[in-house]
Amino acid sequence: MFGAAGRAYDRALTVFSPEGRLFQVEYALEAVRRGTLAVAVRSKEDVCLAAQIKVASILMDVNSIDKIFQVDEHIGVAISGLHADSRALINYARVQAQSFRLTYDEPVRLNMLAKSIADLKQQYTQFGGVRPWGCALFFIGIDASGPQIFTTSPSGIYRSFKAYAIGTGEANAREYLTENYKEDMTFDELVNFTLKTLKESIDDEASKENTRFAYIKGENKSFYMCKEQEVEDFLAKLT
Repeated sequence: MFGAAGRAYDRALTVFSPEGRLFQVEYALEAVRRGTLAVAVRSKEDVCLAAQIKVASILMDVNSIDKIFQVDEHIGVAISGLHADSRALINYARVQAQSFRLTYDEPVRLNMLAKSIADLKQQYTQFGGVRPWGCALFFIGIDASGPQIFTTSPSGIYRSFKAYAIGTGEANAREYLTENYKEDMTFDELVNFTLKTLKESIDDEASKENTRFAYIKGENKSFYMCKEQEVEDFLAKLT
């Protein structure tokens, strides 16, 4: 991937190449880019999250494949990269959210939760004997600051976005989002735009079997994971 120079410096996590690169961290970022696509879009009131799943075998139960998870009443997350790493971080995020609620008697702010995850990830980029987390967590939520979208990188970076995409096909999805995003969308327009971005950016035909969709409305600030029939209805309405 990185040639002879890369092979000379990618054995140890804490060794920088002459160009100032940590190849083990870059390999983790590549694992994220090779994950299936996830798209999140927020408006002034609501936020939506759509994700593609891939079935490795026709013998596999599609319903056993998870791509979007609930973290707290007002927060959901999609994953990209290694599922095992993602599950461990999601459990950590859930504990952090509940700990904040018990300590302060209020829901955790999404930016604080994303920072907590990013801090943990960064620790695994600076010590020998460990490897970086091979996944990115893609958060949506509505808190006191309104609708929020945050990403956390294996490098320890976390960022907030109005609309974003990660995984295979992310370049096409981000281009589509950049050209068509509007902040004043209604909820129906937001759902349509999020799913259309996913549909236009993947190679397979979007269907209820390979698409996961969740949203949080500003009126109740509660995370909701759509059932297959609801996803099919939304896809049928795409314009």
